[in-house]
Amino acid sequence: MSGTSNTDNVTLAYQAGWQRFCGINLLAAPGALVPRAETELLARTTARLFEPSAGWAVRLVDMCCGSGNLACFLGVTLPSAEIWAADLTDPCVDLTRRNVAQLDLGERVHVLQGDLFAALHDLELEGTVDAVVCNPPYISSGKLAGDSAPLLAQEPREAFDGGPYGISIHQRVMQQALAYLKPGGWILFEFGLGQERQIEKLFARVGGYTDFSLRFDEHGQPRVALARKG
Repeated sequence: MSGTSNTDNVTLAYQAGWQRFCGINLLAAPGALVPRAETELLARTTARLFEPSAGWAVRLVDMCCGSGNLACFLGVTLPSAEIWAADLTDPCVDLTRRNVAQLDLGERVHVLQGDLFAALHDLELEGTVDAVVCNPPYISSGKLAGDSAPLLAQEPREAFDGGPYGISIHQRVMQQALAYLKPGGWILFEFGLGQERQIEKLFARVGGYTDFSLRFDEHGQPRVALARKG
């Protein structure tokens, strides 16, 4: 689908009923964000952290899982990983469950519903998670009322609206993840173009993390941030 706009890609994905992500065919349906090519950087960055220990039963959380693209890719790539994928809305949870089922990952990828880490309540995962990976909404509410408004024509607002500055969900996930990550565990985010300074300052303000770094796309733009629980 190269050479077309995101809007065209969404239309084509909905018409076909699927979208390809990191070499995997995933079901696509209205109500959940269609996976973007730029999110493959987050997926592959996460996988590289654990591929050298592919036989180690790592515990991963895919927060704001959308269609389940990150959880499914990591489940396929890391055959010993146990993964919890969570989202707030019914369409996202339903589509993730369908993608997990069609890839036969149901024994290792658990799909949950709730407001961020409230979905993991009572699972006794605190202090045991090796990595939290998250592609949160990161467009400011103001931009969604202006230049970015066309994004809402086909896909849900929850997939895009990151609050007044576009980083509200990043902050909540950073704060809540600390209780679930083991010491030295990783947190990884996708973020929007030009948000890298905001994200770095947010990590410093939240505290509890070390080894902050960025990963860059093929155009040299920073699009993924990662850090470790200190």
